[in-house]
Amino acid sequence: MHAGHYRAQEWDNQAQTYMHHENLGVQVGVEEMETGHVVVKTRGPPEGKFTFTSHEAGDHSICLGTNYTAGWFTSRHIRMYLDINVGATKHDQDHDRKHVSDVAQKLRDLNNKLEEIRREQQYQREREAAFRDLSEGTNSRAAWYTVFQIIVLLATCAWQMRHLTRFFEDRKVR
Repeated sequence: MHAGHYRAQEWDNQAQTYMHHENLGVQVGVEEMETGHVVVKTRGPPEGKFTFTSHEAGDHSICLGTNYTAGWFTSRHIRMYLDINVGATKHDQDHDRKHVSDVAQKLRDLNNKLEEIRREQQYQREREAAFRDLSEGTNSRAAWYTVFQIIVLLATCAWQMRHLTRFFEDRKVR
């Protein structure tokens, strides 16, 4: 296991010294030279740590960069400090605890959001069931209204036929 500690400082023209700036970010990349396998690729604050385990013995390329982009008329001077401990290092248990507690908090947040989604889905299912029942009731009433109209129409047709038949029979008799 290999551990690295880095620190980046930016030149401040007013103070005429290198200063720590919060908006300065550092990008760390570690690559195995022979295989080209990327072991670490991360972004972090101006000061931080990174660890990696090499998969094969051999040379590694470590690339440190900033989040600043160079323009035509800008010149920023950045001082980088890099300390690398090669070999077995003491495992940082506080960092692991903090990382686990952060992950546990994110997991709790995700569980809470999942519960909210489940409640919303259940609510939507209940609304859909109520709407379906209303739609089925309306459809049923519309179907019975149509049947009632057909019955009235047939009754009216029968009455008119009977009336016209009697009318013409009466006219024929006279």
